[in-house]
Amino acid sequence: MEIHQVSAKHGWHWIANGFHMFRKAPMIWVLVCFTLLLIAMTLALIPILGQFIFTLISPVFLAGIMIGCREQDQGRQLEIVHLFVAFKTNVAPLVTVGGIYLIGQVLIIGLVMMIGGSQMTDMLLYGKRVDESELINVMDNMLTASLVALLLSIPLMMAAWFSPLLVVFHNLQPIPAMKKSFFACLKNIIPFQLYGILLIIFSLIAFMPYGAGLVILIPTIFASIYVSYKDIFLGEEVSISEDYYSKGDFQKATWSNGEDDSEPVKKEEKAEEKTEERKQRDTYSEKSPLAAEGDIVECHQCKILIPKEEAIRFQGHFFCNDEHFQQYQDSMDADSKK
Repeated sequence: MEIHQVSAKHGWHWIANGFHMFRKAPMIWVLVCFTLLLIAMTLALIPILGQFIFTLISPVFLAGIMIGCREQDQGRQLEIVHLFVAFKTNVAPLVTVGGIYLIGQVLIIGLVMMIGGSQMTDMLLYGKRVDESELINVMDNMLTASLVALLLSIPLMMAAWFSPLLVVFHNLQPIPAMKKSFFACLKNIIPFQLYGILLIIFSLIAFMPYGAGLVILIPTIFASIYVSYKDIFLGEEVSISEDYYSKGDFQKATWSNGEDDSEPVKKEEKAEEKTEERKQRDTYSEKSPLAAEGDIVECHQCKILIPKEEAIRFQGHFFCNDEHFQQYQDSMDADSKK
C-alpha cells in the first residue's frame, strides 16, 4: 500500500470536498452525528468509566461512518445503520486501536500532572492560596506541561487518524495500521498543517452563532477524513468541480430556496436538448471535410458525432455529455479494482 505525498492545497480540498459530501445528504449526516453525540453524552453519565468506554469504542463508530462515506461516494446512500456496522466485522482490532489511544492519553495526562498540572488543579478546584512568586512558578510549570502535552498528543493523533480506515478497508492489524497512519500524516505534514489551521478558523466561526455552525462543521470533518484517506492512500486526485454535484441526487437542506430546487431540473432539460441535437449530427460521416479538419469527433460511449469544441475530452477520448463521461470513469474505477 503506497502512501502518496500531496501538495499543501489539498488540505483545503479535503475540507471542501467533505462539505460537498455533506451537501449530498445533509439530513442523514446530521442524524448520524446527533446519534453519535447522544451516545457520547449517555456514556458520560457514567463517572470516569463512561469516558474510557467511549474512547475504546470511538474507532468502531468512526470506521462505520467511513464505510457510509464509501457507500455515498460510490453512488449509494449513507444510512444511520452505518454508524454501527463495524461492530459486526472488525470490532476487536478497532477496540484495540481505541485501547492504545486511551493508554497514550492516560500517560500524557499523568506526565502533565507530574510537571505542574496538579498545582493548577489545586488552585482552580480547591481554591488553594499562593503568593505572587508561587503563582509565577505555577504558571511556568503549567506552560511547560501544556507544551509537553501538545508535543505528545500530536503524534498520538497522527497514529490514530487513519488507523480505523486501514483496519476496516485493508484488514490491517492495529499496530501496523497506526504506524501506517503516523507515517502517512508525517509525509503529508504540510497539507495537514493547512487543514488544521482551517479547521481552527472554521470552528471559531461555527461557535459564534451559539454553536449552530457545528451542525455543518462536524459532518464536514468526518467526511473530510474519508476524502483525505482516498487522496493519500488510493492516490485519487482531489478536485473541486461542478461535475461533483451531478453524481447523485441531493437531499435539499432546509436552508435551500425555491430557485435552487428548480436548477437541477433546468440543467437536466438542457442536457436532454443537447443530446437530441447531437444525435441529429450523427448523419455526418467521419470522411466529411469537417471531420478531416478535426472539428467533428465521436463520443467514446454512445458513438455519436459531435463538434469538437462542445465535447468533453479526457485521456484522448471524447464524450458528448457529463453522464457519459461519468460512466466511463466508473468503468475505469471498476476495472482498476479488479
